Amino acid sequence: MLKDELPKIVTQTVPGPKAAAVLARRRQAIPDAIGTIYPTVIKRGEGAMFEDVDGNYFLDWVGGVGVLNIGYSQPEVVKAVQDQAGNYFHAMANIVTHEGYVALAEKLNAIAPVKGDKKRSFFINSGAEADENAVKVAKAYTKRPNIIVFSGAFHGRTLMTMAMTAKKAYARGMGPFPDGVYRAEFPYLYRKPAGLSDDEALEFYMDSLKEVFMYSSPAEYVAAIVVEPLQGEGGFIPAPIPWIKALRKVCDDNGILLIADEVQTGWCRTGRMLATKYWKEAGCPPDIIATAKSIGGGVPLGAVVAREEIMESVPAGVIGGTFGGNALACASALKVIEIMERDHLADRALEIGKKVCARYEQWKQKYDVIGDYRGLGAMLGLEFVHDKAGKEPYPELVTAVIKEAAQHGLIMENCGIYDNVIRFLCPLVVTDAQLDAGLDILEQAILTCTK
Repeated sequence: MLKDELPKIVTQTVPGPKAAAVLARRRQAIPDAIGTIYPTVIKRGEGAMFEDVDGNYFLDWVGGVGVLNIGYSQPEVVKAVQDQAGNYFHAMANIVTHEGYVALAEKLNAIAPVKGDKKRSFFINSGAEADENAVKVAKAYTKRPNIIVFSGAFHGRTLMTMAMTAKKAYARGMGPFPDGVYRAEFPYLYRKPAGLSDDEALEFYMDSLKEVFMYSSPAEYVAAIVVEPLQGEGGFIPAPIPWIKALRKVCDDNGILLIADEVQTGWCRTGRMLATKYWKEAGCPPDIIATAKSIGGGVPLGAVVAREEIMESVPAGVIGGTFGGNALACASALKVIEIMERDHLADRALEIGKKVCARYEQWKQKYDVIGDYRGLGAMLGLEFVHDKAGKEPYPELVTAVIKEAAQHGLIMENCGIYDNVIRFLCPLVVTDAQLDAGLDILEQAILTCTK
């Protein structure tokens, strides 16, 4: 079965002839702004593997950018969606109640580690929608106009979430943006100010937040602070728990809500069902969680969950939407969560992370171009530099390594504020043999591209 296969290239180069023909059609039919550097056209996928139209087998370390934690074509999920499709595709939640929406909200309320006992959830279609709706909920509850986000943050491509996103390559020419979005420094400890210990650096980053209150928006006008438990586009940088504790105290002292953007970190990826479980275990849970991606197993779905008093402050008509909580998506999500809990995929993420980090540590000792690796569970970043001493980012090498690895059946993606980090988002159903094969391909690509 494909899900048990190893990477295998049967064409002389990739793309093969069939894939090249489809990619040529793509260039004529689709805007260049929706670009791709990957020489593949998928035919079918199973587990962590996919086959292209030329018969090449690829190991996927991107997983639809964090969408496929459960893997491609999980049979039980496929059947759940098929069964639902046999009854009806869609019933708008404002018009006709379907039980899947209710059951999924009940499940999310039960497992989401937000502050408070009684919770409520609602559903939308994507991560950007989840983040934007979380902000709306916070503004409704606090009656305040402003929010604070962070350097390195990525929250989406709607107008509001483009304003929230740090890297303006994602928003070139799209202004003016909504007012009331202010930015503090995220604790990127690998690139902390020279001479500071980690504890001193965390004080430096908290001072950055205080400067926002001083120079941009007084705390009493801030509705929410929005933070990723582990930054995705920013370079796979975990938010240190002591820093989160400090944020939680600032929020509590000033009537500000703490929003966790769990779009990419959620659904077993970090070794917990939701990464904010780490926060709750440390006594600093968020007030609101926005999530998406792997909750639907590949069917578009986003969600927002908060304690009841927050959710019930929202005026009628402010949240919702035509396709939010679509019946097919809810059926998929319910089965995805069932399988994740039953098969202990959060524990599997920890096992995968341990195995990958062991190799990354070896490379860090062997290769001067490996500056840092970090992450939580199986959400890991490998940062490339020209040399360890100077830490100068090396995005050209990352681009070359990704292209070289693709020629041998491994698909990876970069990230980071300097585009110099390779992200690891492999489906959590990857086999150990596949993981070893992928690590071997990546190491050989590093060697090839640094000769």
